[in-house]
Amino acid sequence: MSLFLVKKSGPLLGEVDISGAKNAVLPILCACLLTDEKCVINGVPPLSDVFILIEILKKAGANVSYDEILERIEIKASDVGGDVSNEHEAVKMRASFLVMGPLLARNGSAKLPLPGGCRIGNRPIDLHLKGFEILGAKIKQEHGTAEAKCPKLLGGYIYLDFPSVGATENIIMAASLSEGETVIENAAVEPEVIDLVNFLNQMGASVFCVGNGTIKVTGVKKLHGAVYTVIPDRIEAGTFMAAAAITGGDITLKNAVYEHIKPAAAKLAECGMAVEETENGIHVYPVGKRKAFNIKTMPFPGFPTDMQAIFMSVMTISKGTSIVTETVFENRFLQADELKRMGADIKTEGRVAVVEGVRKLTGAKVNAPDLRAGAALIVSALAAEGQTEIGEIQHIDRGYSHIDEKLRRLGAHIKRIEEEKEGKK
Repeated sequence: MSLFLVKKSGPLLGEVDISGAKNAVLPILCACLLTDEKCVINGVPPLSDVFILIEILKKAGANVSYDEILERIEIKASDVGGDVSNEHEAVKMRASFLVMGPLLARNGSAKLPLPGGCRIGNRPIDLHLKGFEILGAKIKQEHGTAEAKCPKLLGGYIYLDFPSVGATENIIMAASLSEGETVIENAAVEPEVIDLVNFLNQMGASVFCVGNGTIKVTGVKKLHGAVYTVIPDRIEAGTFMAAAAITGGDITLKNAVYEHIKPAAAKLAECGMAVEETENGIHVYPVGKRKAFNIKTMPFPGFPTDMQAIFMSVMTISKGTSIVTETVFENRFLQADELKRMGADIKTEGRVAVVEGVRKLTGAKVNAPDLRAGAALIVSALAAEGQTEIGEIQHIDRGYSHIDEKLRRLGAHIKRIEEEKEGKK
């Protein structure tokens, strides 16, 4: 297993390139199964989640080639099969379930294992399956698998009880090759969903966001190949913004889209940082002392749940009392106990955390309990006295490409240590 060693760093300074968005890349790669023509996707970072999904796509019958240096994937799914239920990789990652919609629409059937992922709370797939049923699919769940069958999907009206990103994406992809019109109300409209819509429309689909969380899909008979570049990763951008805030740094996030991170920018402004849109990205720099601030996670355009843990790190050494209210997932304070090992003053009850700013954090041995909590530990370690050892960093590698290298280019003291396997000297 690998780990990160992080020492207290001065203010981060310079420019950092923001990678393509993991949460946009994964559904877009799945959407490539909707056509038998070649698709080329640019801006695909070399993440462990990407590699897992590539294996699943291959299992489904797609030919996939990945140039990690150019960050480009070419996919041609000339002949796909609907049964990937024996693909053990699929249970490791929740996004694997996003192949169900494309396989169902293209093949008339799809069978997958129930997905896994981070331990951040209950994320049932019932909304996905509800949508497929309304489109005409017969659903069967047994022995840890979900199966959907329908020779030809038909458009329908779908109301989502919660604006689930995954369910919205899966239903849109399935409906793209259906007969008739599908209306999805209370749909998710995160930037990553819009990016998928834009890609599908470039493939020849007819998908429109008509406002008020409503998406309309008019099915077409066939989709064609496309060349597409994914949006920059707003969560990675938010992570580097938090790193600048906790160190008092002055950095420019190249390629970052200001419209995608407005909630985070607003909170940093309360904290004593300036966040300005520039010609090629976003400029973040201090304009005052760090002050306490509150966040409440909400579906887009609210404050993203994926940034909650990362911004909690900034709260730990911001003067005053900060309050975090987590409305999306019921188990997303896993970082709190690890931060307390570093001297943070955090009290959690249910979905609320109260953070009292402390004078300093101290380095400690901690473990990343999930992807975003792991990023939060890195951010805190940049400001902690002494050295912090972060284990279980395979979680971090799921969503951040070369984060240690990028931080070092900004002046951070961080290095990756490859531990020897047990039994070897």
